[in-house]
Parts: sequence; C-alpha cells; structure tokens
Amino acid sequence: MKQQLFEQRHQQAWLRIEESLEKPIGNNSKILAQHYLILCQHLALAQERLYDSALTERLNNLVLRVYRELYKYRSETRLNAYAFFVRDFPLAIYRHRYFIAVAFLVFVLPGLFAGSWTYFDEEAVYTVLDAPQVRDVERMYDPAARKLGRVRTSETDIFMFGFYIKNNISIAFRSFAGGMLAGIGTLLVLFFNGLFIGSIAGHLTRLDFVDTFYPFVIGHGAFELTAIVFSGAAGFRLAYAILNPGQFSRLNALRQAGVDVIPMLYGIFLMLVIAAFVEAFWSSNASLPISVKYTVGAVLWALVLIYSCSGRRFESR
Repeated sequence: MKQQLFEQRHQQAWLRIEESLEKPIGNNSKILAQHYLILCQHLALAQERLYDSALTERLNNLVLRVYRELYKYRSETRLNAYAFFVRDFPLAIYRHRYFIAVAFLVFVLPGLFAGSWTYFDEEAVYTVLDAPQVRDVERMYDPAARKLGRVRTSETDIFMFGFYIKNNISIAFRSFAGGMLAGIGTLLVLFFNGLFIGSIAGHLTRLDFVDTFYPFVIGHGAFELTAIVFSGAAGFRLAYAILNPGQFSRLNALRQAGVDVIPMLYGIFLMLVIAAFVEAFWSSNASLPISVKYTVGAVLWALVLIYSCSGRRFESR
C-alpha cells in the first residue's frame, strides 16, 4: 500500500487519538490499551514499508504519549484497592454483561433441567453421579451430621478453608481457560457443573434434605456461583476475540481481551476466597438456626447482585 493511501485510511483514527489525549478525564485503561495496540500496529507497518521519517516519527510520538498515559493510569490504580472495589471490578462486570448473560444461561439451564429430572425420577441421579458419589452426597447433608457439607479429611475449619479455595479456583480457572479453545472448554465446564449441581439439588430435595442442603449452600453460593458465572464470561470473552478478531490479528485481539478481563479475574479470585471462608466457618455449622442462615444468605445474595449491577454509572466517565 502506498503511503498516501495508508495515511488517508488512518488519518481520522490518529486525529481522534490525539484529541482524546487532550481530554484526560475521558481516558481509561480499556480505551488507552486499544489506542496503544492500534498505533503499535500502524507504526510497525510504516517502518516495514519504509514510509518517510515524518510519518514514522509522528506515529512513534503518538505511541509514546499513549504509553505514558496508560502507564500513568495503571500506576494510579495498581495499588488503589478502593478504586478497584468501587469502580474497576463492577465496571468490568458491566462491560462484560452480555458474556455474563450467556454464561448464566449455559450454567443455569442445565441445572434447572437436571434438578427437575432428579426430583421426579429417583433413578435419574445415577445418570450424572455414580453410586458412591450419591452416597457421599446423602451423607454430607444428612440431618444427623455434626458438620454439613463435604466429607472432611480434617477436623479443622481452617484446613477445609484451604481445601475450598483450591477446589473453587480450579473450577473457575478451567472455565476461564476453556475460552482458549474457541469457548468449547468454557461451555463444557459451565454445562457439566450446572448439570452436577442441579442433579444434587433435585435428588436431595426429593429426599427431603431441604433443611440441611439449602441453608448450607445459600450463604457461600452468593459468591461461589456468581464467581463461576463471571469466570465463564471471561472465558467467552477470550473465545470471542479468537472467533471475531476484527481489525486485529487473532493474537493481538486475544491480548486485548486479556487486558479487558484482568479486573474480572482479580474480583473472581476475591469472591472465591470469601466463598471458601463462608463455607468453611459458617455454612458447615449445623448448630446455627435455619432462619438465621436463610436471612444471612438472602442478605449476601442481595449485596452481591446490587454490587454486580453498580458498574453502569462509571461507563461514561
């Protein structure tokens, strides 16, 4: 491509970037990262095609200016926990709301189907779980159990806290990393986890273990189940970049997607740590009144949902 045609094609984009740098209040990490990737690509093309020095110098200066703004933004927010919790994480949730909606459906619909099936058909649970798994689940939520939940390999809550962190993060990581397989891995992880959880819920409800199972899961489920959906959304974001890279190469589109989901990943990790803490020290306590567990669980679900919907107000800033 001749230099004149190259400049005509991209001149408006360069002018918009220059104008945006004059209005720092409108900058954010996503926009700056997009501008940086575009300019780096254009500069590389100009150098490869040996365009004149005036053009390459202009592009190089623009790259440096955007980089300084991006570095400045990240330096200001890197250690700012308040900004992360109040703005960055909920804003990332809002920006990925469509991916979250898809992940929610892929996770919840199989769960509802499996739950209904295993509730009305006592043999259906063995389609998803084998006999030893079914016995373990029944033992975990037996009303006579001293501690509710997973069969313990240790008597200490702190040990189980660590176990729950490892287990939860492994599921979330597989859901996220599955996006690298064009989303197929994410789809399977969400689908089968939804199927598994729904089957257990339906089976235990049929056995009338309602007063042990639901009070157990309602508290930590607000954080754990929501984090799994968010991790699936992050995986679908990677898949979208691979399947629809737009004007970028697939590698650059994937890198940009990685930048987009970083706040989501930090938030997901924190949610899973909170979920593990609640599960180990609160949910498993069989001595707490059921009404208290339901009340606390309802409050936690309300807080998580309100927080997850709070990012919209930051989108235009």
